[in-house]
Amino acid sequence: MIFRKVEHLLPLAVLLLLSIIPTETKVVTSVEECNEFFLQQTPPRIPGILEGGKILDQNRYKAICQTFNDIRTFVTLYDTHNKIPVFSAAKYRGGGGKRPNSIWMIEPQNITLKNQAGNDDYKNTHGFDRGHLFPSSYGSTESEQSSTFTLTNIVPQTDNFNQGSWNNMEKCIKCVLNEYCINNNGNIEGFVPSSRSFLNNRINIPSVLWSAFCCYNHSQNKWLASAHWGKNKDLGPEYLQTKTLGELHTELGIEAFPGTQCPNDISVTQLYSEPVCISQCRQ
Repeated sequence: MIFRKVEHLLPLAVLLLLSIIPTETKVVTSVEECNEFFLQQTPPRIPGILEGGKILDQNRYKAICQTFNDIRTFVTLYDTHNKIPVFSAAKYRGGGGKRPNSIWMIEPQNITLKNQAGNDDYKNTHGFDRGHLFPSSYGSTESEQSSTFTLTNIVPQTDNFNQGSWNNMEKCIKCVLNEYCINNNGNIEGFVPSSRSFLNNRINIPSVLWSAFCCYNHSQNKWLASAHWGKNKDLGPEYLQTKTLGELHTELGIEAFPGTQCPNDISVTQLYSEPVCISQCRQ
């Protein structure tokens, strides 16, 4: 712990079908209750929304400990006004197998149906995909992969962006995580928050999406980190440019890993020329 133009999403349907997938997702009052998904238990800083680990407007923003089959899998901060997640964050432990054929789920607890997106919101939205923030491909088990198919973990992403540069970025970073993010115990371990930023004309279609990761590389005895972001539009580069955490902070105001040892001025582009990830990271 990664999408033709329409002006708005369809209105939320009056009736929604609840999934019968076994889940007991928990809405909590503080992201600290799900802090195992943050590096050093420290959540990102999102100006005006989440600062110092505190949700500034708890009536609007809800922290969700995403749980599937009684196992916590990742954490989401959800915007009930715009009906999209602010971010999802997860501890990456190695990606699992192929994408599961899962049912889209909604949040059953403490967020009313009118304050969250439903399946009907994503019908007939020509040119848009249901874009995961915590990617299904990053789940380490089938259950963890299936848990990402909740409507509180997705945003409307233009299909070309989702299936193009954003998808390429997810594959590239997954390779880096698998090959270089090995902790002192010899296990794959990295931390990945992924988010929307800025809203387009106050509707629940994000105009910018960002993703970042940080991990410790035991063999090189150093920390690795990078960030990516791009405009949620049809036309754009084939690959998103890899940036530093410092550039993410300067450009978008986001501190993905505040107060940690993650490098702010160095990215992982030097790894892209190594044979193991060169096919995924053509940047």
